[in-house]
Amino acid sequence: MTAAAPTTVPDGRTVVRALVALKLRLLRNGLRRSRGRAAVYIVGGVLGLVVAGFIALGMAMLNGRYEGSGNTGVMLLGVLTLGWAALPLFLFSSDESADPTRLTMLPLRPGPLLRGSLLASLIGPGPLISLVLVTAAVLSGAAGGASAATAVIAVPLALLCLVTLSRAVAAGNARMLSSRRGKDFAIFGGLAFALLVQVANVGSQSVFGRQQGQDIDLSPLKPIAAVLRRIPPISAADAPRSVGAGEYGAALLQLAAAAVLLALLLRWWRGSLQELMVTADSSTLEVARGVRSSRGWGFLPAGRTGAVMQRHLRYAWREPRAKAALFTSIGMTVVICVLSMVQGWASVYLLAMTGMFLGLQMLNLFGMDGSAFWMVAATLRTPADARDELRGRAYAVLLYAVPVTVLLGLVLAAVTGRWGELPSALGLAFALLGCGVALGSVFSVLVPYTMPADSNPMRNAAPGQGGLIMLNSFGSMVGVALLALPVGGYLGWALLSDGPSWPVLLIGPLYGALVAVLGVRTAATRLLERTPEILAKAVER
Repeated sequence: MTAAAPTTVPDGRTVVRALVALKLRLLRNGLRRSRGRAAVYIVGGVLGLVVAGFIALGMAMLNGRYEGSGNTGVMLLGVLTLGWAALPLFLFSSDESADPTRLTMLPLRPGPLLRGSLLASLIGPGPLISLVLVTAAVLSGAAGGASAATAVIAVPLALLCLVTLSRAVAAGNARMLSSRRGKDFAIFGGLAFALLVQVANVGSQSVFGRQQGQDIDLSPLKPIAAVLRRIPPISAADAPRSVGAGEYGAALLQLAAAAVLLALLLRWWRGSLQELMVTADSSTLEVARGVRSSRGWGFLPAGRTGAVMQRHLRYAWREPRAKAALFTSIGMTVVICVLSMVQGWASVYLLAMTGMFLGLQMLNLFGMDGSAFWMVAATLRTPADARDELRGRAYAVLLYAVPVTVLLGLVLAAVTGRWGELPSALGLAFALLGCGVALGSVFSVLVPYTMPADSNPMRNAAPGQGGLIMLNSFGSMVGVALLALPVGGYLGWALLSDGPSWPVLLIGPLYGALVAVLGVRTAATRLLERTPEILAKAVER
């Protein structure tokens, strides 16, 4: 027998060049997939550079005109550092070059892989925009030729720290982020990040909103910046300011701290790459723990309706796209409610948004199924099957929508102290919930659209279907508002004329239930004849 040829390990320079070329090829192929995607990518990159350029210009204009202008640069780099560290956890699956597990089967050494990945990660609009922003942070506090000379070292050092931090976080958590739990974490993390952005927005308005018509006062930033400027890589961008102020020892320590951080991040990144290259994925080594019982849930109705409810609820909890849609709807309501509480315009009637958003979870039911819809289509033989299919999905949505609505209503009433408005707010929310279920059922049958079954749970449609998405999203909200006009009209009359509003608690659920039943029956009558078209959309890629 002939001995197998030994596996040759490619030269380090060859690996570096190949990884850089691979990143360029990924960018080019991504832009060639569709003209719309290329246009969005280019326009987004140009707008990002323009905005970053204006920020840099504003930072430069602040320098010398206002005391503590360097603190703005420190805050800017602090936000930038947080973004580079956090975004890989939320957008890991959307960047193919950030997943080192794709290279685990190749005979690569950690050193060349690290150098090639670092150079490849510097390619793209993100690092270029960050370079402009880091320069802006330096411009806010630099003064004199010595500061400019220090900036030549500080800017690249800070940028390398940011990029390395992002890749080290991605590599260190690659196994988790590529799993279902990682996608779940991305969903919850994205909602938390949106909430933090709103909190920061409210905080900045409370600090600087009182300064309208006055000179800008940057003193509120001083205590925060005094701490942040000692933390690398923020310290590197603050070193030119220290040199301009004559604090040469402090500047040297700031640059040294950033260099030490860069070395530690590179060591962590290299260790993570080495572990990924030599350690098998635990999912391939897991021993079967036995087949779980397939018995249904006792509290669900018998027959097809109960089976459909169980399947829909499992999808809502396990399928990343379904979970993203559900928690985004809840998260939007929570963010708006928190913002209203902080700014002082909170109302119990904000609960109406919850009813509308949760009711519209019925939108594009079969597009969410994807290619698995063929199994559903194969069992739809009679009008009763179609009614049971849609009824089961509607019941599943109501099973979590009603408790969430009631809970959020109690929270809003407790915060605002307007317990007397809670019954009418709940009635209006339930009316909107029923109208959303009805319209979502009809739209799911008449205007389904494709949802790609890729690894990115935040990507909600295939290219070229913008019109259908707009119709489903905005058209459905307008339609729900119109359907709920009888209940909303009565509530508006009661509030304006001091009439009794408590009957809405009875009228709203009854009206919502009636509209939901009519909507489900209407959609069911068209489901059988529309099954081929829906199946074509569901499996389209």
